[in-house]
Amino acid sequence: MGADASELRKLAADLGKGARETGPRAQVVVRKSAVDGVRIAKNKVPVDTGNLKSTISHSDLRGVGQSGTIGAEFGPTAEYGPYVELGTSRMAPQPFMGPAADAIAGPFEEAMAQLGAEVLGG
Repeated sequence: MGADASELRKLAADLGKGARETGPRAQVVVRKSAVDGVRIAKNKVPVDTGNLKSTISHSDLRGVGQSGTIGAEFGPTAEYGPYVELGTSRMAPQPFMGPAADAIAGPFEEAMAQLGAEVLGG
C-alpha cells in the first residue's frame, strides 16, 4: 500500500509540473493562432474604403483571462462586418472571418495535440 501512495504522490507532482509548464506554452499557441487569424482575415476581407479591414484585430493577448482560462478573440469592430461576412437580402456574402477561422483550426489543433503529447509523454 505504501508504494501505491508514493506513486500517487509522484503522479500528482508530475501533473502539477505539467500544468505549470503547459499553461504558458498553450498561451503561445493561442496567441499565434489569433495573430494568424487576423492576418488571414485581413487578406481575405473585401476592400472598398479599407475601414472594415482596418478594424480587424485580436483581443488582448498578454495573459490569462479573468476566469483563469487562456483564450483569444479576433474579428472586426466595424458594426457592418457581419453583413459583409454573411450577406444581406441585397448583397451576397463575402466571407472573410469563416475562412480565416477554418485556416487556423488545423494548425491550432495540431499544435495543441503536440503539446498534450509532450506533456503526457514526458
